Amino acid sequence: MGKKKETDPPALQKYGVPLYSAAWLPLKFRHEDHDSSKQHEREQDKDREEITHASASSYEYYVVLAGGGGEGRSGIPNAVLLSRFDFSSNSLSPQPVAKLTLGSDLPYRMVVHPGGDGLICALPNSCRFFEWDEVEDNEDHKLGLKSSEKVLTQLEDVGQQLALVFNSDSSVLAVGGEDGNLRVFKWPSMEIILNEAQAHASLKDLCFSPDGKFLVSLGGRGPGRVWDVTSSMAVASLSKENDEIFASCRFSQISDQTQVLYVAAITDKGSSIVTWNTSSWKRVSSKHVFREPVSSFNISPDGKFLAIGTAQGDVILINSTNMCIQTMIRKAHLGIVTALTFSHDSRALVSASMDSSARVTLVEDKKCAAGGSSLRIIIFIIIMAIVVYFLKNEGVLPFLG
Repeated sequence: MGKKKETDPPALQKYGVPLYSAAWLPLKFRHEDHDSSKQHEREQDKDREEITHASASSYEYYVVLAGGGGEGRSGIPNAVLLSRFDFSSNSLSPQPVAKLTLGSDLPYRMVVHPGGDGLICALPNSCRFFEWDEVEDNEDHKLGLKSSEKVLTQLEDVGQQLALVFNSDSSVLAVGGEDGNLRVFKWPSMEIILNEAQAHASLKDLCFSPDGKFLVSLGGRGPGRVWDVTSSMAVASLSKENDEIFASCRFSQISDQTQVLYVAAITDKGSSIVTWNTSSWKRVSSKHVFREPVSSFNISPDGKFLAIGTAQGDVILINSTNMCIQTMIRKAHLGIVTALTFSHDSRALVSASMDSSARVTLVEDKKCAAGGSSLRIIIFIIIMAIVVYFLKNEGVLPFLG
């Protein structure tokens, strides 16, 4: 008999359009059963920042996805999709709970406003702002998307933008273009802070430091650059070694006083993670982590895990403390992994792919594989010692007497 085809897990769904961006909605948009109204009031306390595992499991989180077939007559729509993820069943909704089509404009990149105001999509020639459309009634709470009356005039007719990012308090927006132009604005006034026409030959990725003081930009094959947001000046260059290609960058706060910069790099051996000191802007370390080149990269908000996606569709979770592979999902997608984003509580990772699929992977705080191997060796030694002890007492091994 032929081998039975395995069914996809409920946390993996295909939505009919190639996906290029993925993000979690801010926590204010979590969906909760109406029977839990008292807990809902407690959870809405604005001073509460963390979610316990017990309470979080009763919530459904929203994931927003963007992609499409681009221009032409492929028949594949360009759209922004809203899907719901249920922690208790570890499942994504089979169909989007909301869908906004964009005609011939492909939303190639996307950033969600951290405070919940809406999202910005990078279309082929301009950037457009969209707002959440909330509908409340006695029986249900529906969430959708709608075009905003707010027009981003400063980002019209600017060509394809490849990187969009807000700082942590949503007060600054940075945008990087295919033409290498770096633009930084105050939000929501869109007052220009920095406009560097030749920041890179082509700009690939941007990230703000947790305190918002610095912005790192990566280009095609040149070095990365560090910008002081207050002075709007470049203050450091991140040099490459051994023909590295810097693919993506993310900051992480590792203590109250210390933050670190991670850069995912492509080398002739595959994927490496380069760590930088954010005071001296010198390399701290470079660790080869996987034999395939990285196609997407991110870090969990709590700083414990790095995530890598590959062109072969693999998704890899890495322990940031020792750079050990924590979890590896081979062929998590059938196509290139285009986006990775952790949930705000670091409990889940959503990945998106050009094969039209989105997948959520739950993050388990388990010991590194190397640590597990060491434990097995110790147990083996103890068992062997016990065996030898009994054999010696039975006289089977007289030469040990």
